[in-house]
Parts: sequence; structure tokens; C-alpha cells
Amino acid sequence: MGRHGAESRAGREALVEAEAGLRDLDDLDAAREAVEQGRQLVEAARITMITRRSEADEIRRNGETRARRAETVTRELEGWRQRAETARGRVGELTARRTETEAELERARERPEAIFAERRTLDAGIAQAEARRDAAAEALRVAEGALTDAQAAERAAERAASEARERRAASEARAEAARAAATQAAERIEETLETTPEALFETLEIGALAPPPTEEVEAKVAQLRRQRDALGSVNLRAEEDAEAIRTEHDGLVAEKADLEEAIRTLRTGIGSLNREGRERLLAAFSQVNENFGTLFTHLFGGGEARLTLVESDDPLEAGLEILCQPPGKKLSVLSLLSGGEQTLTALALIFAVFLANPAPICVLDEVDAPLDDANVTRFCDLLDEMARRTDTRFLIITHHAVTMARMDRLYGVTMGEQGVSQLVSVDLRKAEQMVA
Repeated sequence: MGRHGAESRAGREALVEAEAGLRDLDDLDAAREAVEQGRQLVEAARITMITRRSEADEIRRNGETRARRAETVTRELEGWRQRAETARGRVGELTARRTETEAELERARERPEAIFAERRTLDAGIAQAEARRDAAAEALRVAEGALTDAQAAERAAERAASEARERRAASEARAEAARAAATQAAERIEETLETTPEALFETLEIGALAPPPTEEVEAKVAQLRRQRDALGSVNLRAEEDAEAIRTEHDGLVAEKADLEEAIRTLRTGIGSLNREGRERLLAAFSQVNENFGTLFTHLFGGGEARLTLVESDDPLEAGLEILCQPPGKKLSVLSLLSGGEQTLTALALIFAVFLANPAPICVLDEVDAPLDDANVTRFCDLLDEMARRTDTRFLIITHHAVTMARMDRLYGVTMGEQGVSQLVSVDLRKAEQMVA
């Protein structure tokens, strides 16, 4: 830097001398040439100074880089030293463990004979234990058999005792019922005839075995009671109830006739609506299909496409299938096309429906996202054609520059400060006029 300053000062001194000489000289051109040479020397010195300064800065940066690298190497070296120290400690631990393991191995080599003797003793004990186990198992089997027989005998005895108790209880119940029935019959005879059963038998002059069986008499009495109960009580309003029921029946018959007539009318109306719906659907389908083929050819620059009703002969119940053939490809369904081709085909179908029944507003949300620039241009051309042929206003949400450049007006949302959004709009038509 000192050398550069000296050269700069020398250049300035030369310039001063040149200017002094210029004042002293009578030849103006020579003086001007000398001044120009001095200026060139000064400029060359300045350029040299700047170059040397850049070289000095580069050298300083290289020195700083090397210093940082030296510090990194020093830290790495210290880390490796610590690792080496740890490794030496680990080697010592492993050596001690190896010594202990060798000692244990030596002791284990001395154990086989003792272990073999213990094994023979244990084998003998196992054999004796197995013999005792077999004997105990046999005794257990015999005991279990005896226990099973005893349990079976116990269950048989319990069943016999239970049956005897049940028979005894049934006999006692029948005896009690017979005594209750005799008492009740005596009371009824006393209440009805004001006499005793014995006196009644004597009056009837029949023996105890002459009357019919009690079951038969009771069954007959029960039958007569049921017949009486079935008749019910005497209904004094039966005629009025019958008239009310007859009136209600006539009303229900009239309502049934009205409902049947309404059903016939509804079926006739439904048939008429279905016929009209089929006619309108077929007319709209024909128009949409024609528009779809035209727009598809316009978007793809060729090819063909059509709509087909499938799965039913009735248009109201049939499904819809899209068959399309882009240029250079064979005819296929929509699902076999690429993402961009599917998008263009769907747009052609949407706009075909719009041509059949235009709506005042159409909102398209990033429909150009899967399209490349060439297909976006075709899409914008189709939008221009649709805007020209219909009165529909198209609102398009997009991030594509080509689409934004083709719009009449742009709306954007910006955040000037945190948490505050601002709506910005640009009228591209007026902007073009202002530029023109």
C-alpha cells in the first residue's frame, strides 16, 4: 500500500510538473500532450493501486481461511487424542476381562468330573422318582375310578330320593286339593240348597258312585261360562255404534276412490313428465354433444370427441361416458388420457354445456394448473371465443402468468403490513390504451 501511495504521489507530482511546464511552454499542443501523459500515468497508478489492494484483500482472506482451518485441525487433533486415551482405557478393561475370563475357563475345565459324578447321582434319583411317580399314578388311577363309582352311586341315590320327595309332595298336594274341593262343594251345596252333601245324596236316592265324573261336570261348567262371557254385557248403544261404523265405512270407501283417482292422475302426470324430460334431455344431449365435439377439435387442433349414453336404453336412467381421440392417438375413454388432456377435455365439456345454456357468471378455480404454456394459450383463446359468443362473465383464479396476461382486469390481494390485507385491481384494457 505504501508503494502504491508513492506511485500515486509521483503521478500527481508529474501532473503538477506537466501543468507547470504547460504554463511555461509556448507550444500549447505539446503542453496538452504532456498533461495528458501525466493523467494517463496517474490513472495507471490508480488502477495498479486498486489491483494491488484487491490482491492484498485476497491474501488476507486466504490467511483468515487458513487460520480457521488450522483451528479446525487443532480441535480435530484434540478430539482424536481424547479418543486414543479412551481407547487405551478400553483396551485395559478388555485385558482385565480377558484375564478374568481365562481364570474362569481354567476353573470350568476342572469341573467336568464333579459334574459327571453329580449327573450319575441325579440320574439315579430321577429313576427312583419316576418309579415312585408311576406307583403314585397307578394308585391315583385306582382311587379316581373308585371315586367315580361312588359319585355315580351318590347321584343315583340323590335322584331316587328327589323322585320320592316329588311323589310325596304331589300326593300331599292332590290330597289337599281334594279336601279343599270337598269343602268348597259342601259350602256351595249349603249356600245353594241349604242342605248337607249327605242329605242331598239321600234326597237324590243315588249312591256315591252314581254321579258323573267331576272332571266332566267341571269341563261342562267351564264351557258354559266361556260362552256366557263371550256374549259380553248387553250394549244398549249397539244400533248407534253400527250407524257410526257404517258412516265411517262409507267415508273410507269414498277416500279410497279419491286416492285411486289421484294415483291414476299422478301416474299420468309422471308419464307425461318423463316423456317431456326424455325429449328435453335428448335435445340438450344432442346440442351439448355437438358443441363438445366442436370445442374439443378447437382446443386440440384436431381429433374428435363425443358423448355416449350407457347402461340403459332410458335416457333418464342411463349413464354418461366420454369418448375422445386427440390428434395422433386412438379413440379411448377419458381416464386413459394424460392430466393435461383430461383438463382440456373437461373444459371443452363445461363450455359445451355453457353454450347450450349460458350462465351469467362462471368461476374457474386454477383450471390451468396442470397445463403447459401452449395449452394455456389454447385455453385463453377458447375463453375469448366463449366471451364473444355469450354474455357470460368469467372469473378465473390463477397463478399462471400467461392467463393473467390475457385477462381484461386483474385482482390481487397483498399484505402491506403484518395482518392487514389489501385488494389491488388493474384494468389491463385501460393500461394498454394508456401505453398506446
